[in-house]
Amino acid sequence: MSHDYEKEYEAIKAQDPEIYETLIGEEERERTGIELIPSENYVSMATREAMGSVFTNKYSEGYPGRRYYGGQEFTDAMERIAIDRAKQLFKADYANVQPLGGAAANVAMYFALMSPGDTVLGMDLSHGGHLTHGHPTTEINQVFNFVRYKMKDVDTGEIDYEALREVALEHKPKIILAGFSAYSRELDYAKFKEIADEVGAYTVADVAHITGLIAAGVVKNPFDFGFDVMTMTTHKSLRGPRGGMIVVREDEGIAKKINKAVFPGMQGGPHMHQIAAKAVAFKEALDPSFKDYAAQILRNAKAMEKVFLDANVRLMAGGTDNHLLLADVHSSLDITGADAERVLDEVGITLNKNMIADEPRTAMEPSGIRFGTPAMTTRGMKEEQATRLAEIMIEVMQSKDDADKKAELQKEVQAMCEQFPVPEKFV
Repeated sequence: MSHDYEKEYEAIKAQDPEIYETLIGEEERERTGIELIPSENYVSMATREAMGSVFTNKYSEGYPGRRYYGGQEFTDAMERIAIDRAKQLFKADYANVQPLGGAAANVAMYFALMSPGDTVLGMDLSHGGHLTHGHPTTEINQVFNFVRYKMKDVDTGEIDYEALREVALEHKPKIILAGFSAYSRELDYAKFKEIADEVGAYTVADVAHITGLIAAGVVKNPFDFGFDVMTMTTHKSLRGPRGGMIVVREDEGIAKKINKAVFPGMQGGPHMHQIAAKAVAFKEALDPSFKDYAAQILRNAKAMEKVFLDANVRLMAGGTDNHLLLADVHSSLDITGADAERVLDEVGITLNKNMIADEPRTAMEPSGIRFGTPAMTTRGMKEEQATRLAEIMIEVMQSKDDADKKAELQKEVQAMCEQFPVPEKFV
C-alpha cells in the first residue's frame, strides 16, 4: 500500500480490532478492484481527514450567524466557505450545504415548495427515475401525489415531451422534476422549463449523478435554462464525501423556504465534519484540473459504449451522453443482472444489477447492469483502459462458468489496479 493505513487506523486497531479488520478489508477491496458503480467514487485524503475531523464533536443547529448553541466561530466560518464555493461551482445565488444525503435534499425540497397533496411530475423509476421521485414504496409517496413521464423510445432515450406536457396540463403539478438515477442521455431542460411555465410549476433538477459534470461544465447546467432549484449529492461524479446539497438559482424567497425545510423542518444538528469535507471537495472541483477529469469521464464512457455496441449488447437509450451506461445483458448475453454483478465481482469489477425500461423480470433478478466511469477515471484510466475493461466484462459474462478464464481475467484486472493506484490527492 502506498498509504500507511495501519498508522492511520492505529487508534482503532488498539481499541477495536474487529472494526479495524473491516476498515483494512475495505481499503484492500477498493485498492485491488475496479469500481464501476456510477454512484461511487474515491475521495482525496484531505477530504477524508476533514470527514474524520474535530468538527464531528460540534452541534450547530441553525445557520451561520444564527445558531442555537454557542461556540460557533469556526463552524460558521467553515460553513460560509462551503456555501460560497458551492454557489461558485453551480452558478447559484443560494446554497444549502446541510442535507445529509440526496434523498434528504429531495424530501426537504418537496416540503419547501409544496403542501401535502400537491403534485410532482417526475421520471418513471422504470425509465431511469429515482426512488425519491415518488416510488410507491417510499413514505414521501403518502404525502404528495406523483405522476410520471417516460421515454418515447427506450432504444434512443428520447423523452416523450408531448406526453409530458399532456400530463402536466391534466394534473397541474406544483413541481416538474427533471432528473434521474439510471438514464444515460441529456435532458432538454428548455422544454421542461417551457412546459413548467405553461402550467405554473417550479422547475427542479435532481442532478445527483451528474453534479460533477455540471460543475465542470462538460454537460448542460439546468440554471442556464431558467430552472429554479437543483438538488444533488456531493459524492458520485463530484468526488466529495457522501452527502446532499440544494442550490437555488436566484429566488431569495425559494432559498428561505429551502433553508426552513432543511432546518428545523427535516433535520436537527447538521454534520459539521461532513460539511467541512464538502468544502474541501468543492475547492478541488474548482481547480482547473477538475474540468479535464470530468471530460475524461465522458470519453471513457463513450469508449465503453463502443465496445458494447460492437458486441451487439443492447444499451438502454442506445448509448450514453454522461458517465453511466445501462445494458440489457439478459437479452444480449443470456445472463441476469444479478448473475452478472456476482460473476464480475469475482474478477474484481464492481457494478450493480439494475432494472431496464419496462423490465420483464424482478428487481432482485433484473435484466440489466448499470456501470459508469467516475471512479476508474479518478485512478487515471483513459480510453485504452476503458475499452479493455468493457471487453473483459463481456468476456466474463460470456464465460461465467469457466473458472480458469475468470482467474486469468482477474489477474489482468489486478495488474490494471496496480498500474493505476487510487490517488491520495487530486490537486
